[in-house]
Amino acid sequence: MGIPDRLQTSIATLQLRNPIIAAAGTSGYIDELADALDLAAIGAITTKSITREEREGNTPWRVVPCSAGMLNAIGLANKGLDRFIAEEVPRVRSCGTEVIASIAGHTIDDYVAVAHALDDTHQFKAIELNVSCPNTITGRHFGADPATLGELLGEVRAAITRSRMFVKLAPDMVDPVGMSARAIECGANALVLCNTMPAMAIDITTRKTRLSRGQGGLSGPAIHPIVVRIVHDVYRSVARSANIPIIGVGGVMGWQDAAELILAGATGVGMGTALFVDPRSPARVVRGLDRWVESQGSVQISELIGQVGQ
Repeated sequence: MGIPDRLQTSIATLQLRNPIIAAAGTSGYIDELADALDLAAIGAITTKSITREEREGNTPWRVVPCSAGMLNAIGLANKGLDRFIAEEVPRVRSCGTEVIASIAGHTIDDYVAVAHALDDTHQFKAIELNVSCPNTITGRHFGADPATLGELLGEVRAAITRSRMFVKLAPDMVDPVGMSARAIECGANALVLCNTMPAMAIDITTRKTRLSRGQGGLSGPAIHPIVVRIVHDVYRSVARSANIPIIGVGGVMGWQDAAELILAGATGVGMGTALFVDPRSPARVVRGLDRWVESQGSVQISELIGQVGQ
């Protein structure tokens, strides 16, 4: 599909045909979405979060709908680093779009080992550190406070030489600006704002939680205004002056949601829950953004980043 030049987007060293990115954990490993969506229609896809060891994830139920979105407690299920490199990485170059590698771990050594191994494949221009997953025991440990985050990022930054380091933070941070500033100080090349919101649903008939793990992560339209506020505050306070791009992720179901995040300060826009509703929706969002940029009298979409008025 032809992609309008006015949507071309630069995030660190990634040159994307447009700002739309399939969020981690919502589009498989590499190219599974290709059965329903021409991957050349979007700017990038983000892999599942890859861990050092294979993980089965949580037991069912681990995805349930709710009135304003979706709850999930997948638990970072994945085939592990060695199998991912052997079985999935060979398809990166042929998938038709940029691929961002998402990683997670229980310890700093885990993150370092996975980041170094993926960097060494020469296939990923960016590695996204998932430090904000609410669905595992240690999933949010390294995103809990600035000191712990700084220690992790310092070690990972030293371990990778080719890939840029993206950092994915939580939407319920006490101090989003402070945590984002710490990530930037410690070498983050981009911020991903945000992961899912810790939440719970209860079956009133059985009186049990609907997710097997009890709690999970809420995504979809319910968290969109929260993410818009975080992106706006982080952009205005620290990211703009540091020239660090933000990928806004949270409840983007249509092009208007994506445009809102861009006006708040996002350079890229992640889509996740929408892919479960309709995996073809990103292509419609791209077309809507193109019409919006033209209607705003802008030559490039980058001219609209952070241009919200008070």
